[in-house]
Amino acid sequence: MNIKPIAISLTVLALTACATKAPVQEVQERPEVTAPPPVTQEARPTLPPVVQAPSVVQGPTFDPNAPVPGSIEDFAYQSGGEPRVYFGYNRYDLTEDARNALRNQAQWLQSYSNFNAIVEGNADERGTREYNLALGARRADSVKAFLVSQGVSPSRLTTVSYGKERPIDGRSNEAGWSRNRNGHTNITVGSIG
Repeated sequence: MNIKPIAISLTVLALTACATKAPVQEVQERPEVTAPPPVTQEARPTLPPVVQAPSVVQGPTFDPNAPVPGSIEDFAYQSGGEPRVYFGYNRYDLTEDARNALRNQAQWLQSYSNFNAIVEGNADERGTREYNLALGARRADSVKAFLVSQGVSPSRLTTVSYGKERPIDGRSNEAGWSRNRNGHTNITVGSIG
């Protein structure tokens, strides 16, 4: 008997019996990644319209060029750019533009009660010194009376006339004269007079 083939068979049998089977792993298929189809006008989803919530606080808009509130510059800014109102030739009655500017001045003066004002009356260079001083006084009084009518205490206001002595425009023509016919509200701190 030939033992060799039997030994080989027994060895193979023993080796196969001792060997552990490796677990069979199932191969999972990965889903194929594809790009989404292009969105066409018809396929676009319809979204509800955006509705803005009402603002809770409605206040003045912020102006980055505005001066510091309560400053002399703020007074001029609130007055419409300068603290002056202008008059017609030989006139001391207030125009509608002057009234609007003075309303703003009165509102500012009421907001900042630590300030007072000297109302300066001015005239152009035509006419005598005496006539222009009297006309400047009537212009200053007209401005003061309007500010008082808007609620500013008369004790916070005083008037002075400079006549033709303090022109703001040196031109001797209608453009210069119309600028020099003015009432200037000059803000001061503390008591006046």
